[in-house]
Amino acid sequence: MTLLKRIGRFLASMELAVALFLIVAVAAIPGTFAGTRALYAHPAFLCLLAGVALNLVCCTLRRFRSLSVPVLILHLGVLVICGGVAARTFGHVATVNVYEGTSVDQAYRWDLERDAPLGADLTVTRINREFYPIPVRVGVLRGSAKEALHTLKTGDSFTAGPYRVTADSLQFPSEVLRLSVFRDGQLVGICDTAGERSLPAEFPYDFRLVAFQNPVLKRLWVDLALSRDGVAIAEGTAEVNAPFIWNGLYFYNTQVGTDAMGMSFAGIQVVRDPGRPCVFAGFAMVGLGAVLACARRLRRKQ
Repeated sequence: MTLLKRIGRFLASMELAVALFLIVAVAAIPGTFAGTRALYAHPAFLCLLAGVALNLVCCTLRRFRSLSVPVLILHLGVLVICGGVAARTFGHVATVNVYEGTSVDQAYRWDLERDAPLGADLTVTRINREFYPIPVRVGVLRGSAKEALHTLKTGDSFTAGPYRVTADSLQFPSEVLRLSVFRDGQLVGICDTAGERSLPAEFPYDFRLVAFQNPVLKRLWVDLALSRDGVAIAEGTAEVNAPFIWNGLYFYNTQVGTDAMGMSFAGIQVVRDPGRPCVFAGFAMVGLGAVLACARRLRRKQ
């Protein structure tokens, strides 16, 4: 047996495939728990993936005639996944904090270790918070006299004379309660405990937020807008696990905070991941191949 044949058999061997898959699985553990992309872009990890791909190609070519269609689909799916992971090395991650109502055109690129242009102006138009119903105490004033004191949750309502008043939401960090006023089932107007109101001039009541319990956050998201030279080109919303996508960039909302001056800002992570479609397509192919292989085995048993 020539040296080349020995090398070919070794590259196509099941023993090498099992060893490589085990090494890749063990090597991926730190990156999985640390949540970092650096490990997967490391040359050593890419060499392992290249070894897996080479072994799979050699195995497929050597046994092509004896392999069933489901197994061929499985092999192709794994190759596509390896290609997608390798393509991720051409992507990047950038982060930036943006004040509500302001724009930025650059973000910090972690691979370059410096600020780099985004390709558009990124604006955080609004930071949105949705809470579970919050227990509040609302004082009702008629002129300067205290009319009543109601304890309820946001979303509930109380009566004030001929009116029904609904405590819509409690805004943070301003701690302002928004209310809607109805009469005979018809909306009369809205107001809040900061003094803003769109009620008839003859409406006799005022409302004060007396107390509330600490809210429990249900959902947090930000409204984003992209523009170039003052012309809007895209807009959408971003959350931790639901990014806003534009031009191959994924915009994630990673945090929301308030500075020492009380100004709200949102942390935005911008990710370019060219290998993402390949990875998803590869997993779909692997799943399809596994289903077909199971169906083929069941048919054989029957």
